[in-house]
Amino acid sequence: MTIILLALCAAFNAAAWNSAAFSDYFRARIFPVLTTPYAMLTSKVPFSVGELMLIALLPILLGALISALCKHFWKGFPLFVAFVAMLMSVNCFVLYHCSPIEVSNEPQRDYSLEELTELRDYIVTQCNDLAQQIPHDEEGNVIYDGDMNLSAKEAVAALSADYSQLGGFTVTPKALLFSGFMSQQYMQGYYFPFSMEANYNDYMSIMNKPFTMCHEIAHTKGFIYEDEANFLAFLACIGSDDIAFRYSGYLGVLNYVNNDFYKAVDKDTYDSHVKISDQVRYDNKFLTDEAWQKVEDNALFKTETVKKAADTFIDTNLKVNGISSGKVSYTHVVGLLLQYYDSQG
Repeated sequence: MTIILLALCAAFNAAAWNSAAFSDYFRARIFPVLTTPYAMLTSKVPFSVGELMLIALLPILLGALISALCKHFWKGFPLFVAFVAMLMSVNCFVLYHCSPIEVSNEPQRDYSLEELTELRDYIVTQCNDLAQQIPHDEEGNVIYDGDMNLSAKEAVAALSADYSQLGGFTVTPKALLFSGFMSQQYMQGYYFPFSMEANYNDYMSIMNKPFTMCHEIAHTKGFIYEDEANFLAFLACIGSDDIAFRYSGYLGVLNYVNNDFYKAVDKDTYDSHVKISDQVRYDNKFLTDEAWQKVEDNALFKTETVKKAADTFIDTNLKVNGISSGKVSYTHVVGLLLQYYDSQG
């Protein structure tokens, strides 16, 4: 059985690496059929099943080591590894070889600094305006009393007219129990292929949550590229009737666009353009100072060590799956945004 699973896994991955058409067909026709029943099941559980699986992994590995020492290793562990490899291939690896999403019918082209400048100033202006419209408390924190999970599901589903893959059942985003540890990794969310869940960091500032929820939901729909998940989260958020989602959508891409612009011009030119307001800078924080203090007070390991390990793991995982730019692929969303606004005229 183990050999059969490993052989199927190897053949499956070989087909994905060598044929985008195969990967596209799998994502569109087979992936939803295989994953939806399981996603519906795990969505009924109020906590993160994937997080629980990771916690359980340590005793499993310890048991495997004991079995190996007791010469019973080959009875069960290799089959477990083969099953995990096949599950990851179906729910994750093959998706890295799908064709890029089509933002418009226009042919791709290089964009000028002027176009990047216009995009950057537009995004900053939207953030500044929305920061004034959304309610804040006396300490400057955003006040939100809606159903964020429901709004995230509705926002993503609304894109199905243009991206049919986003239709059908949508998972319910879940907060991570160990959000402090996720904060040390500077991670806002996580897609668990083992449980088909969209999980988010509950410690991060509230305006990060709508964008992150939509981003992780996009992953569960088969959009595994980080730039595409960012782009779809942006579209979902700015198309929402919920002002918090619209604000979060623009905030979600602000740093990417602003950083690219900052690198492309001199300081005087940068300073001459629309300034990011103090309220936007505060709302756009990853964590508040109070949240960071809570993280550090309960940390088992140094944040610097955890972040370095997480960055290495993410970068390696992306490169192993054919994304040569690794973590830099997150910033490719700027290109998608330029294409989108170009197509909008």
